[in-house]
Amino acid sequence: MKKKTVKEYNGLAIGDKVNDFSGTDQDGNKIQLSELLNKGKVVVVFYRGQWCPVCMPHLRKLQDGLMEVKGKGASILIITPEKQENIQKTILKTSITIPIIYDENYRIMEDFDVAFLPGKGLRLMYNTLFSADLKNAQSEDSQTLSVPATFSIDTNSKVIWRHFDRDYKKRASTKEIFNQLL
Repeated sequence: MKKKTVKEYNGLAIGDKVNDFSGTDQDGNKIQLSELLNKGKVVVVFYRGQWCPVCMPHLRKLQDGLMEVKGKGASILIITPEKQENIQKTILKTSITIPIIYDENYRIMEDFDVAFLPGKGLRLMYNTLFSADLKNAQSEDSQTLSVPATFSIDTNSKVIWRHFDRDYKKRASTKEIFNQLL
């Protein structure tokens, strides 16, 4: 499969149907999107990795707002291209309890249209400056990442809200996420 550049990605649109997916979280639990949707709306958040200086504070804020999300009858699910050992590093850095799924072979990221291959210069910067080790941190050595997007999915498996910005520094605020769950 030819990896696309970030400019070729737009993410799922509001109204798009989300394909069911499953994965194993950091505690070894099998998580199935359709089972979560049977209980209420699901907020799906993509993050790039434990090395990302913008991702870690964002995940901490999501953790801080977890009870408010649950209070609205919704759940949060986090997706990353990093293997389980790096998910454990994320947990140590953030104390997060929200389920995190390792997206082996980028199938979930591709279904949401958020997987992309950063340019050579960015990959070099991530691997040297941030010690990302993208070739070894993921399921294969392509160094594919996700746009750090957030999607809210209703019980009919449709996207009802999204935050998609190619600028990795711009993330959905917890206030934006909570407000759209009303």
